[in-house]
Amino acid sequence: QVQLAESGGGLVQAGGSLRLSCAASGNIFSINAMGWYRQAPGKQRELVATITSGGSTTYADSVKGRFTISRDNAKNTVYLQMNSLKPEDTAVYYCYCYAADYSLTARDYWGQGTQVTVSS
Repeated sequence: QVQLAESGGGLVQAGGSLRLSCAASGNIFSINAMGWYRQAPGKQRELVATITSGGSTTYADSVKGRFTISRDNAKNTVYLQMNSLKPEDTAVYYCYCYAADYSLTARDYWGQGTQVTVSS
């Protein structure tokens, strides 16, 4: 099993910045993709950004140029730097990874979520 622990959410004014962190721990053999999804009230969960073990990144169009995803493979940690935040970025942000444990069973793992609220 793999556990994900998120931190860094909070309340910020529009135009401000926040940095989310997510550390993976547990019976980790390997981690392929890591990333962030978000879910606003009354909406479906949507992809924000992902990053592979090799550093290739994907971003939602709505965050391109404002958010940056990065990763420290040695620490099994993924980060999301969020700049120029807008009220529409308000959501619960979920950390995600696709990982294999030492039984070599690979699957998706999700964090508990961290609230990001952007006030206008």
